[in-house]
Amino acid sequence: MKKSGTADLPLHGGRAPRWLFDRMVKLAGGISEIIILEYGEGEFLKRISDPFWFQSLSCVIGFDWHSSGTTTTTCGALKVALNPEKDGIAVAGGKGKASKKTPEEIRKASEIFSLSDEKVKDLIYKSRMSAKIDNSCLQDGFDLYHHCLFLDEHGNWVVVQQGMSDTHARRYHWLSSNIESIVVEPHSAICGEREKNYVLDMTSMKSEETRKISVDIIRDNPQHIERYLTGNTTLSDFSESGFPEDLKMPKRHEILRIDLGKRGIQTLKKIYEIQPKNYEELVSIRGVGKKTIRSLALVSNVIYGSKLSWKDPVTYSYAHGGKDGHPFPVQRREYDESIEVLKNAVKDAKIERKEKLRALKRMSDFLEG
Repeated sequence: MKKSGTADLPLHGGRAPRWLFDRMVKLAGGISEIIILEYGEGEFLKRISDPFWFQSLSCVIGFDWHSSGTTTTTCGALKVALNPEKDGIAVAGGKGKASKKTPEEIRKASEIFSLSDEKVKDLIYKSRMSAKIDNSCLQDGFDLYHHCLFLDEHGNWVVVQQGMSDTHARRYHWLSSNIESIVVEPHSAICGEREKNYVLDMTSMKSEETRKISVDIIRDNPQHIERYLTGNTTLSDFSESGFPEDLKMPKRHEILRIDLGKRGIQTLKKIYEIQPKNYEELVSIRGVGKKTIRSLALVSNVIYGSKLSWKDPVTYSYAHGGKDGHPFPVQRREYDESIEVLKNAVKDAKIERKEKLRALKRMSDFLEG
């Protein structure tokens, strides 16, 4: 089955009607329950972290034709459908203001699962860091407006979050069991409509040297590098002697102005006092955002010659099209294959025949209705 490709899907306004959302909740709950009973909570989290499976689930439960709605509405339906006490899975966060409630909802779920205070603290930290990394360390022009954390009774988690840029959306998937370092290629996948030409990716393995130098720079007195971080960059800044014949230009294509301003320098001095031990600790400091991370990266690259990744890490694309023909007609073959994945999950589940038939009937009634 093909798992990649591209489709340019613009955002559409509006929301799923109540009659449809209620059905999405029921069908999402039925499918989730079967997967959890048959394969366990870990497998359910793994599937949610797979953008192709997530997209298939979205289409099966709701035929949602919005590129962004497949994320926000599906996560919303799963949040209502999943019962932590019965299913062993809880969903925290959501779209807009609901994302701000993630820490509170993690604490409530952790009480049900009897997780330790240390584990709760770590989960809240990972939730915050996943959002910060996708907003600041991966500078692809998409600002997050949706953040959901799926949590099981053992403390394993998945983050599904989405950013918006003009009229397009990009979705980010995280799976805790796959992460070796939260600041080094932590995603299970990134789902977008097209690859961008230039994206500063500080999570790439290729940016390892720049991450180390960024920490070294900040641990040194910021006054030593202040002249590189303020004002306009000129050609002489790329020459050791100050003469044009000694120019050593960076490999990047775009011309940038490295400018933090007074507030930025104050932030650097504040971080200097903390003396972060590594890049993760540097990124975790409140006040460190896109501009600070980018400026440190560019100074590392331009002054010290460290390597940077400008390659967009997006992997998967939205699929299937829309029922109203926008942005393109539904691709029936791919659509049917996606539905078949979910049907097979039901058929293969080891549940009583009566329950199996009911589950298949619910799915058939909805798909044909």
